Amino acid sequence: MIDPRAIIDPSATVADDAEIGPWTIIGADVHIGSGTVVASHVVIKGPTTIGANNKIYQFSSVGEDTPDLKYQGEPTRLVIGDNNVIREGVTIHRGTVQDRGETIIGDNNLFMAYAHIGHDSVVGNHTIFVNNASVAGHVHVGDWAILAGYTLVHQFCSIGAHSFTGYGSHLSKDVPAYVTVNGQPAEPKTVNVEGLRRRGFSSEAITAIRRAYKVVYRQGLTTEEALVKLREMQQEHPEIGLLTESLEASTRGIVR
Repeated sequence: MIDPRAIIDPSATVADDAEIGPWTIIGADVHIGSGTVVASHVVIKGPTTIGANNKIYQFSSVGEDTPDLKYQGEPTRLVIGDNNVIREGVTIHRGTVQDRGETIIGDNNLFMAYAHIGHDSVVGNHTIFVNNASVAGHVHVGDWAILAGYTLVHQFCSIGAHSFTGYGSHLSKDVPAYVTVNGQPAEPKTVNVEGLRRRGFSSEAITAIRRAYKVVYRQGLTTEEALVKLREMQQEHPEIGLLTESLEASTRGIVR
């Protein structure tokens, strides 16, 4: 299952049923799980752990050192879960000791061509990064978020669960859960209703989330004032809790 033209460091471990294509380089302290397929011309450097049933396409660079000038060669990590698709030319960097020391990718994510995940970022599950979507260092991306093509996210931002960024969005503030944003700089537009429907949210839950969105963005309230109302609303509609949590966790302030 390993092409003889691939170069595998002796300290790397590759599951027996994993596939490694020609002219791919697997570096030291790389661990590749069962069923993962790595195409030709891929570079994977460690320390990196890649789980099961991932597909990594040609010319991707996975687990490379960060270009952050603070990085001085410390043994930081990249951890990738299961069932991810990493398309052509994607770049994913390891962490830095100034933060958590590792970059983390969850399960069932799709990273389309030339997407970039910066050092110390944490990406959840079921996300989609469309072509050339890029997140700088220290970014957190919640479950089911979709970053449209050419989205650019500033370091230390958080992208909430079930959110959606429009094509070419520039983000320097946090995006709350469920919110669709667009523009340069990005501005809130509406709730990601179509995404919620596809994921099985009930009509009642979506209506409650839309009311919660209006509390945050249509009533002229401060974030603190909006949070008071949201905490009351989520007692009847627990789905609102994700929005509440994303506002409470925001450190850069939310898009307005």
